Amino acid sequence: MDPAVLREDMVDGLEHGMDVAESVALAMRTVPRHEFVENAPYQNRADDFEGSTVLSPANVARLLSALSADPEEDVLVVGAGVGYTAALLAEIVGETHVHAVDIDRRLVYAARENLQSAGASAVLVDCRDGAEGLPEYAPFDRILVEAAAIGPPERLVSQLKPDGRLVLPLGGPSQTLASVDAAGEVVEEHGPVAFEPLLVEGEQRSGPARNRTMREDAEFDSDETGYFAPTGWEQEWIDWDERLSGRRRRYER
Repeated sequence: MDPAVLREDMVDGLEHGMDVAESVALAMRTVPRHEFVENAPYQNRADDFEGSTVLSPANVARLLSALSADPEEDVLVVGAGVGYTAALLAEIVGETHVHAVDIDRRLVYAARENLQSAGASAVLVDCRDGAEGLPEYAPFDRILVEAAAIGPPERLVSQLKPDGRLVLPLGGPSQTLASVDAAGEVVEEHGPVAFEPLLVEGEQRSGPARNRTMREDAEFDSDETGYFAPTGWEQEWIDWDERLSGRRRRYER
């Protein structure tokens, strides 16, 4: 079937079940999602790309509707993924106004290739720690984070224009999609969501493995690393299989 017809059906289904901003719906009817997702691209379901979750069209529509970006506004996407969200934003605000970062270099390469195939090669995609943002191109009118954080990352908030908006899922196991202003205050909530946590360096699949026992933002890192680091930023390697098998033996006695 003609992909354009499938896109129309996809967006019609989304609009039937949820509120979708007019600009977002128009962009979704225009951008060829099959350039970004191979398996059933116009079904409303999440997908997987090399171990990373590709958001469902409904989740993308929710994020972009909450972001409420206008033409020619400068936008940063944290979590470029396969590039689909950035392509939609390029349709809304213009290619040269969209910047995207991802901590996983494989995803950066995939997003660049997909965006070029979809005719949005002017979108800037770089490999960065998302919580650090993209200060070289700040300030931004809008920042969208496609991963959850316990609180608004300070560096991202600092890269907003005075009347800018940061949209991200806030919380741990229980999350709410929230809009945050340039003062770091939540100004609007858009309902419950469930996203993967925002990764820090070493947690991406393409990077060296870290073995930390707690998640922390980069600003809490210290110069002293290893087992005795005061923040627990790094720990010596723990053999969890050995630990757990020992615990099971104690319980069986």
